[in-house]
Amino acid sequence: MTSSDLARRIHAVSHLTGRFTLRSGITATEYFDKYRFEADPVLLDEIAGAMAPLVPSGTEVLAGLEMGGIPVVTALGRHTGLPCAFVRKQAKPYGTCRLAEGAEVTGRRVAVVEDVVTSGGQIVLSTADLRGLGARIDTAVCVIDREQGGAEALAAEGIGLISLLTAADLAAR
Repeated sequence: MTSSDLARRIHAVSHLTGRFTLRSGITATEYFDKYRFEADPVLLDEIAGAMAPLVPSGTEVLAGLEMGGIPVVTALGRHTGLPCAFVRKQAKPYGTCRLAEGAEVTGRRVAVVEDVVTSGGQIVLSTADLRGLGARIDTAVCVIDREQGGAEALAAEGIGLISLLTAADLAAR
């Protein structure tokens, strides 16, 4: 399956029309529901298969960010054979009280995995937390880069962004 085929399929599954209030408070008549491609097991598996070659050589752990990065990292781990860590926005206050569940990240080369990158803000925050735990991170891999400043914000933190698709790819479908 080509990138344009994937872009077409993701758009068909995730593009909604209607009346939607965005996080900014603006009302829109179109909406991109990323959870729809994540909830389609066949499409998610094809996306992960296409992303596997994007994972940098030498990566020891894939770290998926809560919430959208979790299904993507799980599928990607299946294709790469790499162990996965599941990263919370905040450490849970009970049980293990961990920020990163699953694979150990301390002292390991970790690639952060996200579904969609807009501003890159959550990756910046989570990467700082993971680095505080001793993870070595210089790359984030995502399904879609919305091309709204995320790559630049990540670069300022020493994180390169590798995306399977961009907003332009989805628009060109």
